[in-house]
Amino acid sequence: MLEIFQKGGPLMYPILLCSVLALAIFFERVWTLFRLGRGTIAMVREVESLVRKNRIEEAVIVCQRTGTPLARILVSALRSAGRPREQIKTIVEEVGGREAAPLERYLGLLGTIATISPLLGLLGTVLGMIEAFTIISAQGGGTPATLGGGISKALITTAAGLTVAIPTILLHKYLTSRVDRMVLEMEEYSLHMVDLLGE
Repeated sequence: MLEIFQKGGPLMYPILLCSVLALAIFFERVWTLFRLGRGTIAMVREVESLVRKNRIEEAVIVCQRTGTPLARILVSALRSAGRPREQIKTIVEEVGGREAAPLERYLGLLGTIATISPLLGLLGTVLGMIEAFTIISAQGGGTPATLGGGISKALITTAAGLTVAIPTILLHKYLTSRVDRMVLEMEEYSLHMVDLLGE
């Protein structure tokens, strides 16, 4: 494996860096989303129960103790208790927009890695072919042995770029769908709380 890596030339290093970055981002996001989603239903039920008993301050304390984006949205709703429903909804939407943005952190970088990895491989292909044609022009021809090095480099970097890009695209799609699902759940819980407080 190390021998193949070395044959790929200097562009194998940025491709390797892309793969390490993609994995690091994926694991960081999975852990963060898991941590933020854990205990959400229990917290919402507890807050809802307190709101129904008109114990707003206790509900605020429960949310502050949780410290998740959804909890911060609910705090903004709870602090607006007593106002008209439309005002509470507007406040919740503003806070929700701010709280949803950090959930997409690093997803843009992951998408960029998925885009540039095959391009780095393609650049390696071009450089390998240039090397092969340089040998041909210098020698007035070329044997399979002399041309093989350049063509081999071209194929290795292309394969490496695609090997990084394909899983990265899948990881990006998975994380994006998970974030979208989490944002949708936050909206549902928030609007339910707005309805409760607006009654």
